[in-house]
Amino acid sequence: MSSTLERRSGGRFYAHGDGWRARPRAAFSAVQKDWVTRTGSLTRHLGSLGRVSVRVTREKMGVAWRDEARVLRVACRAPVWIREVVLAVDGVAVVAAHSVTPLRASRGVWQAVRRLRTRALAELLYADMTVMRSPIVSRRVDGAHPLYRLAVAQLGRDRPHACVARRSVFTRHRLPLMVTECFLPAMWAMTTH
Repeated sequence: MSSTLERRSGGRFYAHGDGWRARPRAAFSAVQKDWVTRTGSLTRHLGSLGRVSVRVTREKMGVAWRDEARVLRVACRAPVWIREVVLAVDGVAVVAAHSVTPLRASRGVWQAVRRLRTRALAELLYADMTVMRSPIVSRRVDGAHPLYRLAVAQLGRDRPHACVARRSVFTRHRLPLMVTECFLPAMWAMTTH
């Protein structure tokens, strides 16, 4: 089912720019390149490592980050719906995810996002044949990016200088939902053994 979604990609919203690149950086390890370019459901891929759980850390109306506003084509102070979760494998946090859609879309075509609770977003995205996905882009995020602050909030005092992240835009009836996933250091410890 996920490969069908990938074939239907190419909606009119693209997640690149502001340091987000279609090709992973050369400095990424082979494992990092593999994970940031995997198509389909990240939750399903994480399931190959163990039992996946979703912990919601924030769901609320807010404003998009500057680079998100550009991609979503909304004004910098326009209201959006934000959902942030931590994905854990066997109880170990491995991904901090941040999803954002224009507020009007969260009350319309993307209203199911508001009712997911602790279910994975993939249940919504990959079950709907009208959803298209943009190409996946990636970058390193450091303390200058709000995603880094979101990710390191899940960590103790051992904080990396930067984290590897990826994002793409899902489109349903021409309305965008941007999903950004930041891989935490435990992910690489888990996948390199």
